[in-house]
Amino acid sequence: MPREMIAILDFGSQYGQLIARRVREHNVYSRICRADITADELSKLSVRGVILSGGPASVIVEGAPRCDEKIFELGVPILGICYGMQLGCQILGAEIIAAEKREYGRTKLEIIDKGNLFANMPDSTTVWASHGDQVGQLASDFVKLATTATCPFAAVKHKEKKFFGVQFHPEVAHTPKGPVVFRNFLYDICGCSGDWKMSDFVSQTVEEVRRQVGSATVICGLSGGVDSSVVASLIHKAIGDQLVCIFVDNGLLRRNEAENVVSTFRDHFHIDLRVVDWSEQFLTALAGVTDPQQKRRIIGFEFIEAFKSEASKITDAKFLAQGTLYPDVIESGAKDGNPAANIKIHHNVGGLPAELGFELIEPLRDLFKDEVRVVGEYLGLPEDIVWRHPFPGPGLAVRIIGEITPDRLEILQAADEIVIDEIKSAGLYRKISQALAVLLPVGTVGVMGDERSYENVIAVRAVETPDFMTADFSQIPYEVLGTISSRIINEVRGVNRVVYDISSKPPATIEWE
Repeated sequence: MPREMIAILDFGSQYGQLIARRVREHNVYSRICRADITADELSKLSVRGVILSGGPASVIVEGAPRCDEKIFELGVPILGICYGMQLGCQILGAEIIAAEKREYGRTKLEIIDKGNLFANMPDSTTVWASHGDQVGQLASDFVKLATTATCPFAAVKHKEKKFFGVQFHPEVAHTPKGPVVFRNFLYDICGCSGDWKMSDFVSQTVEEVRRQVGSATVICGLSGGVDSSVVASLIHKAIGDQLVCIFVDNGLLRRNEAENVVSTFRDHFHIDLRVVDWSEQFLTALAGVTDPQQKRRIIGFEFIEAFKSEASKITDAKFLAQGTLYPDVIESGAKDGNPAANIKIHHNVGGLPAELGFELIEPLRDLFKDEVRVVGEYLGLPEDIVWRHPFPGPGLAVRIIGEITPDRLEILQAADEIVIDEIKSAGLYRKISQALAVLLPVGTVGVMGDERSYENVIAVRAVETPDFMTADFSQIPYEVLGTISSRIINEVRGVNRVVYDISSKPPATIEWE
């Protein structure tokens, strides 16, 4: 257990894990906890501070999630963010009301008290807000710290309880001075020294895996992406030859993907790698299916069937390791008491039924993609693995909008290869966080040669993001986009139009389905 820890009580915010990440960026260990964790449980964890996250509920509605009020008696500093601020203020005697005007997006924060939480901050700064409720009236033992045009109590502190509240979100990139707020809370208010490192995470995780596994065999679902690759390396570091990797070829991969995965991992890891070609079963089951959630359900089911076919041959296997990351978990919605809303189904989150007989090992479950890359570098993985762009578990099935057919799959594979090739050629691959091609379910009129055509549209998507919870579209130079478009239209039969997606997340997601 790290010497210093900040507990984050999760009330279902889509940005909840960003808080944990911001804390870790200051070299302080953080742990996401259930919102209803007891004060006694927190006391046993020897936390240096507590953060109450935001959330989609309203504290003035019956049945809204609450925390154990005894945590305010622990004597450790508490920072409430958005919903967390409203809840803390309400518990400590302030009035919470429905605001006359909702505050959503960027707004100007005017700082009144520049001590403690807002030390080394300018008099005014841009922050990101997202709330419909706010503090309507403060009790006498509160102090107002900051205000906005529509929120008179945008930040407050309690005179005695070491409670601080902010109505905005310091954890998102849209609040540029957010890191200063976290630094002040962690170092100046909680008294943390900042001595936690990712190497500590690796050593701690290795020991936890060894204790959990003992002498049993672990099966790792290996896809060739950075997540499963890091998991395989981490588990292998812990238990060596007790690890067996299974790679399922679902027929929905990029060109030559299966061959590259087999070559890379048999040569680099020198592990027992089993390959299951289940492509015919996947494509047969997906025939005629257009609903994206149904696609994911089918792929999840077939993935399990493919795994069962090979895993049943490994008689001493007791554990299954997966490369699940926190964005997968939070976007998959309510789980383990988490009140977050469901956005999409992930086939590798809770998708393995009890009938498989495996216990699940998910050592990266609390990490973001960039943190996983740091772990990969620490473990000595090759650069082309560590910095590979994310590729969804369902593969190209969620990048073919509408029905999946062999012909449409071939079109997208060809277009996808061109997009990645040209981005690499332009030296943009490391700058861009994720790039992909999407085959749309519409045809458009064009002229190819001297003849009228009515063919497919390819959408190109590229984003830049530090954490994959929020993202901005990449401003790829026009000449690069022009080359990509020209090559796809000239080289991929069945495509006569290429468009570029300039949506940010939120409100859009990175993948189209």
